[in-house]
Amino acid sequence: MATDNPVPLCTAAQFTAGAFADLATQYSANNDLNALLIQATRMCEDEAGKRRFAPFTITETNRAEAQDPDEYADGANMPMNIQGTLGWSYAQALQTTDLVRHTWLRQRPGDQYQDMWEYSDVSVTVILSYGGAPQTLSPAQILDGPDNTGHIWFTLGQFIPIGSRLRCTYSGGYTVAIPASLVRAGMFMTAYLILRELNPDDTSHDPDQLHVDAMMALSAFVQDDD
Repeated sequence: MATDNPVPLCTAAQFTAGAFADLATQYSANNDLNALLIQATRMCEDEAGKRRFAPFTITETNRAEAQDPDEYADGANMPMNIQGTLGWSYAQALQTTDLVRHTWLRQRPGDQYQDMWEYSDVSVTVILSYGGAPQTLSPAQILDGPDNTGHIWFTLGQFIPIGSRLRCTYSGGYTVAIPASLVRAGMFMTAYLILRELNPDDTSHDPDQLHVDAMMALSAFVQDDD
């Protein structure tokens, strides 16, 4: 079975650089400490409403639905590239011009430190309710996005009827830099895990207080919307 191996929020060097260094001496190998740092990273993500912090690559599937009623007014007379023209023509032939132009990725940066978050390698495949082979959109068929809200806007005329499935594969996370407060949260959570294993009754490093400290550091990142 493969082992989860994300980039931890707090590195071993960061954890052992300060007052928590004495806790790391309990581990004979650096790999053992790194395993705890990884566990702490995933716990931080879980506590923050399943928001992904560490760099990731995932595939999500959404149903194409809803349409801005103003987006296709007189659409046939608007200038389009060849791909859009073909999609619009095909839609007219099937007598369905209710074509979706938007989707939203579930993972997105929080309201803070958006400059440290980055999307990459975005791929969108359309699975039509009409059947047929799935169609992967080219970068030229994406007008804009994904942006800081996770929104992807498709160019005019793409054949994405309401009810289609949109399978989005993308990478993201704090790849530019990890916010210092998240590094601190990872440090507190790691110390909490170590103390739980070593001596839950230790009063000099109260694990419950460390956990509260980690929650406070994570509070700004909690995702409370869909």
